[in-house]
Amino acid sequence: MKTPDPNGWLDTGNESTKAPRRQAELRIGIVLWPGFPLLSLAGLCDALRHAADLGDRSRQVRCTWRVLGLEGESVLASSGISVPVQEAFSSTFDFDYLAVIGGLLPQISRVSRRYPRYLKDAAQAGIPLIGICTGSFVLALHGLLTQRVACVHPFHVEDWKAAYPEQAFVTNTDYHIDHDRITCAGGISIIELAAELTRRHCGAGTSAKVIHQMTVAPRKSSGHIARRQALGYISTDKEKLRQVVVLMEKNLSPPLEIGVIARLVNSSTRQLGRAFIAETGLSPSDYYRTLRLKYGRWLLTTSDTPVNEIAFECGFADASHFIRHFRTQFGMAPGRLRQAFALTATQETASSRSA
Repeated sequence: MKTPDPNGWLDTGNESTKAPRRQAELRIGIVLWPGFPLLSLAGLCDALRHAADLGDRSRQVRCTWRVLGLEGESVLASSGISVPVQEAFSSTFDFDYLAVIGGLLPQISRVSRRYPRYLKDAAQAGIPLIGICTGSFVLALHGLLTQRVACVHPFHVEDWKAAYPEQAFVTNTDYHIDHDRITCAGGISIIELAAELTRRHCGAGTSAKVIHQMTVAPRKSSGHIARRQALGYISTDKEKLRQVVVLMEKNLSPPLEIGVIARLVNSSTRQLGRAFIAETGLSPSDYYRTLRLKYGRWLLTTSDTPVNEIAFECGFADASHFIRHFRTQFGMAPGRLRQAFALTATQETASSRSA
């Protein structure tokens, strides 16, 4: 007997199942600049594809996306592949976001004037704009990032400083949301942004499906295993359990419900519980909480982030819950651990100077 899957998280649905008729919950228009990176377009569209339909049938049901531009034209990617425009610019902005994927910097200004005019018309109509990769440069060039903070890829930081010395930016994050402007570093960062947008519009379960479909490798990766071992996470040969752990790692805040995770890996809560007890001695919920606490401990010792912010970063409702569980797990309060770590670091520095 199949496990019911009313929300379509799994890829085991019957091909004859008809998608419900409804307006898409997330609609994105895409504008390509000459020399755009194909990975950014593919990452955005594939993430939306996984979120859009039941299972893996790729129909544009819950999400829609289309490439906008001048009718009959194609835009050449930096890889030399040409992508045709699917729909001509119009005055009807029937989407939730307009995403511009920037291209090679020397070509930023080499577009028809109708392209920047369309971005400005969309902004004036109240459509939030997304700048992907050097799309942040496009938005800044045309005055669409005024009093906004942009996310810039580390590779382009010096270019940004030279072109827009007065424009605020961040570079230590995958994306940055500043009211009605969203900027993304590009590359695989677009998957993280797409997952966040699907979470906001389609729910946490759909967002988790995107991450699961696009980032859980079907076979063990030595790099991934090494990272998990370095952080103290388990390494297991049981593929389904490994996929669950990766889902937990990807969704520390807010944490997913165990029932959702079980459905994502085509299991039941009871089966998952037995597997975790056998492998780790902990229930899935206890293991998940321990993982989040380990992440909190890492943040305490590697940053000056306030404890209350770390609590939310680790998926706890408030600082008091985090502190209580942290003390139970590690035998001391977060503040005391941070003080002890800072004292040890100071002593080691003093010792090395006197040596």
